[in-house]
Parts: sequence; C-alpha cells; structure tokens
Amino acid sequence: MDLSDKKGQLMSTCDIGFVGLGVMGQNLVLNIESHGFSVAVNDHVQIKTDLFIDQHLGKKLTSTQSLKELVNHLKQPRLIQLMVPAGKIIDEIIEHLVPLLDQGDLIIDGGNTLFTDTARREKYLASKGLRFMGAGVSGGEEGALKGPSIMPSGDPVSWKLIQPIFEAIAAKVDGEPCVAHIGLGGSGHFVKMVHNGIEYGDMQLICEAYHIFKAAGFTNVELADIFDDWNKGDLESYLIEITANIFRQHDSITGHDLVDVILDCAGQKGTGRWTAMAAIEQGIPLSAITGSVEARTLSSMLDKRAIASESLVGPDSWALELEHNQKSELIKQVHNALYASKVVSYAQGLDLIAAVGEQYKWNLDLAGIARIWRGGCIIRAKFLDHISQAYTDDPSIMNLMLAPFFTEVLSTTQQDWRETVALAVKGGIPVPSFSGALSYYDAFRSHRLPANLLQAQRDFFGAHTYERRDAPRGQFFHTEDWPALVD
Repeated sequence: MDLSDKKGQLMSTCDIGFVGLGVMGQNLVLNIESHGFSVAVNDHVQIKTDLFIDQHLGKKLTSTQSLKELVNHLKQPRLIQLMVPAGKIIDEIIEHLVPLLDQGDLIIDGGNTLFTDTARREKYLASKGLRFMGAGVSGGEEGALKGPSIMPSGDPVSWKLIQPIFEAIAAKVDGEPCVAHIGLGGSGHFVKMVHNGIEYGDMQLICEAYHIFKAAGFTNVELADIFDDWNKGDLESYLIEITANIFRQHDSITGHDLVDVILDCAGQKGTGRWTAMAAIEQGIPLSAITGSVEARTLSSMLDKRAIASESLVGPDSWALELEHNQKSELIKQVHNALYASKVVSYAQGLDLIAAVGEQYKWNLDLAGIARIWRGGCIIRAKFLDHISQAYTDDPSIMNLMLAPFFTEVLSTTQQDWRETVALAVKGGIPVPSFSGALSYYDAFRSHRLPANLLQAQRDFFGAHTYERRDAPRGQFFHTEDWPALVD
C-alpha cells in the first residue's frame, strides 16, 4: 500500500472508495456496484485487488495501488468505506488518509468496532475538518452481497452523504430498507455490538435445544424436520432455517453427517464479550447473552473438559426411551423454552441499548432498530415485527416482557420452559442460557427477593447500611448491636 501523503491529479469519477477486500468487503463492493454506483477499491495485498478486478471485468470497478490513488479517483465530497479488522489498523489507515482528503470528506468504518473508539475517531477527524461515521453491517457473506442490515451513526450530515448508497444496498422488508440513522456518536456500532450479543444468545439457545434432543435420542434427520417445522411458525428465523439445513449436510470426506464430525470447540471475535462487559458496567442483567459467552469459553477448554469428564460425576443414568407421543411432547416443551428464552434475551439486549442510549443522550428509536433487524441480518426473525410494534405502541415501555403480546407468550410457555430446564438439570445437560433466562424472568416478576438477607450480611461485616420496609425509600439504617461471633 503506497502511503504517500501528496495529492495527485487523477480524474475523479468513482462514487465511493472501498478499503479492505476480504469476503465481506468484496461482496459489499459487488452489491454497491450492482445498484449503479462506481467503486474504487484497494487492499493492502495488491494481488487481492488485482484478482478481484480480473474476476469482475466489465463492472464499474477501479483498481488502485495506493490510498492516494484511491482518493484521487473519487468524486467530492469523497466517501471511503473501511472494511478491515477492528483496532489499530483503522487508526493507521485514518492517519494515512487525513493528508490526502479535503474538508467535508467522509470515512466510514463498516467493521465490528468498539463504539467508544468510533466516537473518539469521529471527534478527532472533526478537528481536521473531516467526517467519520461507524456503520455496523450484519448479514454475513450472503447478506453483504444480496442486502445486509446496516446500523450507521454519527453526524446527520454525514448520514445524508451515504444514505442513497446504504438505502440502495440494504435488505428490504415490506419495501423498507433495513438501514436507518441510529443516532449520534458511536451509537451505530453499539447497537451492532448488542445485535451480535443477541446473536450469541440465539445461537446458544438453539444449541441447548439440540443438546437436549440428542440426549433424548433424536436423529439428525428428525432434528432437520423439527427445525424445518419450527421455521414455519413463531420461531421462523434465519438461524432456525440454516440449522435445519446443517442437520442434512453430509461430510464429503467421511460420508457422515457433518455436524457430528465438527469439533465441539467454539470461537468468538469479541462482540459478545463486549456486550456482556457493557451490561456489567451499566448494571443491566444480561443472563441469556452472558451465558452464551461463557458457554463458548467453556467449549474452548476442550483438553480440560476431557480430563474432568474422567473424574467429575454426573447423574447415575439418564437416557430417554421416547414413544412417538412423548417425542411430540418434548418437542413442544423445548420449542416453548426456546421461544420464551429468546424473548428474554431480546428484552435484556434492548434494555441495555436503552440504558446506554439514555446515558449518551442518543435518543434511540427502539422500534426502528427492531425494524432494521427484520431483514439482512443474522438475527432476522418473524417475531421482530412484534418487537417493533411493542415499542411503537409504547416507546417508554419499561421492559419488552411487559408488552401485552410478550406477556401472553411468556404466560403460555413458562410451564414448558420450566419442564425443559428441569429435564436438562436432571440429565446433567448444561443449559446456561435457558436457565439464565428463566431465572431472570422469575426474579423480574418477584415482588420480593432475598436481598434483605444480603443487605443484613453487608451491614454485619461492613456497616454498609440498609433500607427498611417500614420507612420511606432513601433512608438508610445501620445496626450497631449485631451478635458477636463465638470463638
């Protein structure tokens, strides 16, 4: 990559520049070009740029060998989207672009960046007379090519500059593009981060359902049919759909079902962990999502688990011999546990978005956020229509579970949810997200919790004081004469 800081005199003809030609980057470029826009492209591996252009001759794509050349191919005000890994590399590219750009030019970060870094970069570039915005992109490789969900934020003028391109390339649901200006600062990347946390939760809940079914003796063919059936009802979603397809995939090497050949050791790129950390900082319960992050971490401890499995004892025996009618009952129970837990996961994630939005005065539209998640993104699902409607009907609703539609869902599914968690516990099957979501539901609906004892303990050993049930809120008391401990 040529890092020259001198402006050249090439003819400026392209609508947008694109830096980073990984699979996501390439597919986004092709999506943009297919909607009538011309794109100048650059990657730090020059052969990757040349090969990409050679594979798509005749398209409105321009190969560039340096950032300077990229900049000089762009119409003004220049629009440059970065699709590179989060972190130091983004700051390095920005530093190389700054002397090449003119006042009012816009840099867009389309990766999974920590929202505080986005806010910092926008402020820094504003001091240089330049524009910057974060724009989380969801949908994977297919979404990038055919229409993703996009979550941009920053100065409204910056949004106006990129709006025609983003609205053209985004997925469409009911004629509406799955993109909207989220708000100021790093709000777009924050919403994308929580979106990814919810995605972690969704995937883990599906895996817990799978674990229960496998322990109960279901075949992969049966599981494919179950998930196909679920995808025709209230659990309809992208993740449910692809899960059914996964169960039908055979391994080309062994001929076995591919899912049985894959090692049970999950990876993660950090956005789920960031979401859990943000929830801790905000004091927002996030049990379903946090459970999914911890489940991935535990799965990665493969060698330790192998050793522990030889020593730590579980249930004496647990194997279900199910008749057809019993299988139908278990399928119903697990379906309802998955649905209820999914509601809780989204409720927790949206609570976190609302809390941080209020802290930063982003003035977020939760109904609008749910709408742009309906298409293109990994968590797209039928029930997002109900979520969007809930926040449209009552934008200030205290918690999604209190929306009438979801209150009814939880009321009708909660008993099967309990049966599913109890069955898993009895069988020694870890269900951190099912059980974490259920515990949150039960705690949230409890008028009284045992925290009175906890406060007494804190006052006993640390004089931390407590409030009383027979005194106004906000008055604090301390007991001086706790019984002395006996040696």
